[in-house]
Amino acid sequence: MKPLSTITLRRLLPLLLICLSLVSSPLLAQVPQPDTTAAIPRTVIPSPPRLAASSWILMDADSGRVLAQHNPDQRLPPASLTKLMTAYLVERELETGNISPNDMVPISEKAWRTGGSKMFVEVGDQVPVSELLHGIVIVSGNDASVAMAEYLAGGTEPFADLMNQHAAQLGMTNTHYENPTGLPHDNHYSSARDLSILAQHIINDYPDHYRMYEQKHFTYGGIEQPNRNLLLWRDASVDGLKTGWTEAAGYCLVASAERDDMRLISVVMGTDSKEARAQESQKLLSYGFRYFETLKLYDQGAVLNTPRVWGGDRNALKVGVDEDVFMTVPRNRDQELTAKLDIRSDITAPIAAGEQVGTMEVRLGDEVVGQRPLLALEPVEEGGFFKRIFDKVQRFFINLVGGFFD
Repeated sequence: MKPLSTITLRRLLPLLLICLSLVSSPLLAQVPQPDTTAAIPRTVIPSPPRLAASSWILMDADSGRVLAQHNPDQRLPPASLTKLMTAYLVERELETGNISPNDMVPISEKAWRTGGSKMFVEVGDQVPVSELLHGIVIVSGNDASVAMAEYLAGGTEPFADLMNQHAAQLGMTNTHYENPTGLPHDNHYSSARDLSILAQHIINDYPDHYRMYEQKHFTYGGIEQPNRNLLLWRDASVDGLKTGWTEAAGYCLVASAERDDMRLISVVMGTDSKEARAQESQKLLSYGFRYFETLKLYDQGAVLNTPRVWGGDRNALKVGVDEDVFMTVPRNRDQELTAKLDIRSDITAPIAAGEQVGTMEVRLGDEVVGQRPLLALEPVEEGGFFKRIFDKVQRFFINLVGGFFD
């Protein structure tokens, strides 16, 4: 007579195989591989350029990958780069419909008296929001910045509080604002990294408004003034963003350029002239475009896997990403990209849409170049009583088989 355990295992084996087939799913997704029969030589990448500046950073606007940096988290006076946050908050209010481009903003004496660069509004003027926004972005008008702060928050101090709250929400950990203009204050500072994060949000969150950043001139009250970003005249791919200067800050520039569907953001702080900030920014941008490329790996909402769900009204869950996935890599190395999906093995209903159920890790050869959460793309409700019981039986036998191989 055969041992009872052997007979029992043989009788259960067909059921166990069926159970295993129901839950098996691949956990490794490969980025499509090009034909390597005629391999392209790898691009040799030199060290990033060294700049005549206090701090700098170069970042891809889509992937967020930093390609070059020096003292990126050093707290420095941002001068008129402050107005990027002022403009961002105006754009946000426009986008949400809280204000209209045609809203008329009264100009106070405080706004008119504010020193530094001006749009040249007059006390008592009623100026449209759209005009003031252009005055802030293109000609760095301190008067326009104060007028908008008063219109949106009732004054420059409460507006600075709004600026700080939004800086915190964006992850700008080395930034603190005291005013909407960038005029000097001991407790008014930012960093190259924080400014690159802010620029990334300006570009990606409000693309329709971003077009104004490339305008070379702005005229108000019969006075025409040029945009101080010299790269707008020198490099057709450059379309923003903002210059800054005070004696304490030196000459600063946040620039962005797009070539062949790749957008880079550079931040250069603390140079000694208008010409230097333009030249040093150009060095960073040229380095990034020459030696790197940005690839779109997955579309927002793409289904990357359909793992087993236990106790649900359905057996499979659509898993993917809730935003486009970009990766920035050295040129001619895209064939080395792989993506590994690490998905929970015990996904149990109910599951809410957007719930994280795993992680995607992207590698370039042996180097991890990115991670993204894997989310449920749809809800899964609890199944009925008998469905839940049946799933519990399946899990029991699967765990039993797993125990034999441990």
